[in-house]
Amino acid sequence: MKEKMSNWPVDVGILAVEIYFPCHYVDQAELEEFDGASTGKYTIGLGQTTMAFCTDREDVHSLCLTVVERLMEKHRISYTDIGRLEVGTETLVDKSKSVKTVLMQLFERSGNSDVEGVDSTNACYGGTAALFNCANWLESSAWDGRYALMVASDIAVYPRGNARCTGGAGAVAFLLGPNAPLILERGTRSTHMQHAYDFYKPNMTSEYPLVDGKLSAACYLVALDKCYKLYKKKYYAKHSKSFTVFQADAFLFHTPYCKLVQKSFARLVMNDVVDGQHNNWPSLESHKDVELSETFFNKEIEKAAMKASLKMFEEKTKPSLNLSTRIGNMYTASLYGALISFLISHSAEKLIGKRIVLFSYGSGLSSTMFSIRVGDKMNQLKRLYTGISDVVSRLDSRTKIDPAVFDEIMALREITCHTAPHSPVADVAAFFPGTWYLTNIDETYRRKYERKPLDGTDSDQSKTSLRLL
Repeated sequence: MKEKMSNWPVDVGILAVEIYFPCHYVDQAELEEFDGASTGKYTIGLGQTTMAFCTDREDVHSLCLTVVERLMEKHRISYTDIGRLEVGTETLVDKSKSVKTVLMQLFERSGNSDVEGVDSTNACYGGTAALFNCANWLESSAWDGRYALMVASDIAVYPRGNARCTGGAGAVAFLLGPNAPLILERGTRSTHMQHAYDFYKPNMTSEYPLVDGKLSAACYLVALDKCYKLYKKKYYAKHSKSFTVFQADAFLFHTPYCKLVQKSFARLVMNDVVDGQHNNWPSLESHKDVELSETFFNKEIEKAAMKASLKMFEEKTKPSLNLSTRIGNMYTASLYGALISFLISHSAEKLIGKRIVLFSYGSGLSSTMFSIRVGDKMNQLKRLYTGISDVVSRLDSRTKIDPAVFDEIMALREITCHTAPHSPVADVAAFFPGTWYLTNIDETYRRKYERKPLDGTDSDQSKTSLRLL
């Protein structure tokens, strides 16, 4: 890269993207039956079809190692050209040692240890914090002309019961720099933060969260309202014109489950109606004088708004759900999986000049609304697209696991997630080529990993090993 500039770098944003998800999944319709849930509760009620999950061979370290190395190899990026690396995760393996420091093992052969950044943790918001930290570094006096790398990864697991279907697992990596095809727009980023106990993980011996479902839904919508109102205000200050859902070509949301996203887009429409745009939504005119803070659980208004906005939702948001429908909730990576889903649902040519608005939410709570503009540099955009051309084929090649076996795997994770020593037992034969996996945890909790060769063989000569020294 070697492009140090004396002035503010131009068009800072995303140059390349990669996503990794486990090779195993469970069918949500089959899980409904296994759990004794009513038919359609997971598939129709939540909008999910399949859910990715990890065996005891994968943890947040292995997911991040895999997604970073895949991105670097696909785009032929030298590790010496990375100057900042930030990780967003809430899947803590260690209360002190960051996931970022584990990833530094990938840099050892290059000799590059001059890499700023550590981890950001606040529920599902950590990936967004990592993204902003990378962008802020690129636009600061500390920038030395090299790329920044953002990684977001989590394993979402729940105890046996009706919450388990909202799990998932995955990792996303973004390469950031100037002259990007996906440009982070300046001047409209809008944040809402407040204290809430809607979802949290106080038990350090368990992977499971404590969740107040009703409060969590209300907090999500409160944050959405606050961020959207502030985004509209900042947009007007910058462009001297009002912002409504008509001013963006896509709206992407953090996705705990797909049905919530449709409700969230309808919520933006209701915000516009209350702000005086009811002429654009005649069927909602009777609700123009409602107090939005009193409508979080108003089913009449929710259904009316979802019906009125359905066509626009299907155009501007639904394409972003293709991956989460099949993978599930990736926590910090969820929103950015939605971005990748939206990209692969459209040709590069069709997206030139489009504005994409993203809403990030992390319980506790932290939230931001911001936007990306697709630049007009077709060569750069097509290069970005080459890195994700295999996403659908990888999804289609996953291995389906019977719900009873899935339940046994989850029971094993429950008792071994913080156990040392531990030797993982799951088979790695189905893993995608190039997947990093856990081989051992010793008596002092140090973890060792190996990588499945890219050619799919398992000979000892073709393996690479990493360990925490």
